[in-house]
Amino acid sequence: QVQLVESGGGLVQAGASLRLSCAASGRTFSMYAMGWFRQAPGKEREFVAAINWSGDRSDYELSVKGRFTISRDNAKNTVYLLMNSLKPEDTAVYYCVRYSDHEPRQGKYADWGQGTQVTVSS
Repeated sequence: QVQLVESGGGLVQAGASLRLSCAASGRTFSMYAMGWFRQAPGKEREFVAAINWSGDRSDYELSVKGRFTISRDNAKNTVYLLMNSLKPEDTAVYYCVRYSDHEPRQGKYADWGQGTQVTVSS
C-alpha cells in the first residue's frame, strides 16, 4: 500500500491561485497513474484531473479545464495540481488518488490521501 499525503490547501479569494502537492511513499510511484478528486459539502466526490505514469497524458473535468494543471515529478514521488483563476465553486476537500494501472481508468483506484481543504471566498 502506498501512503499519500496532500498539502497546499488554504483559504484564498476568487481569482487567486493555489498549488496542491501529493507526496507518495514507496518506490513504485512512477509506475502508476495519479489523480485528484474533490468533494464539496453535501456533494459526491468528483473527478478533477488525472495524469498517466509518464506524465505525457492528462485529463480534466470540464469545469477546471484551462484553469487547472496536473503534473508529476517521478524523481520526487510527487504529483501536483496547479489551480489558477479559482472560483467559489472550487471550494472542496481535494483528494489525491493513486490508480492501479499505468493509465487512469475509472474505478481503478488503489490508494487515497486524507485530503486537503481548499476554500475560495467571493
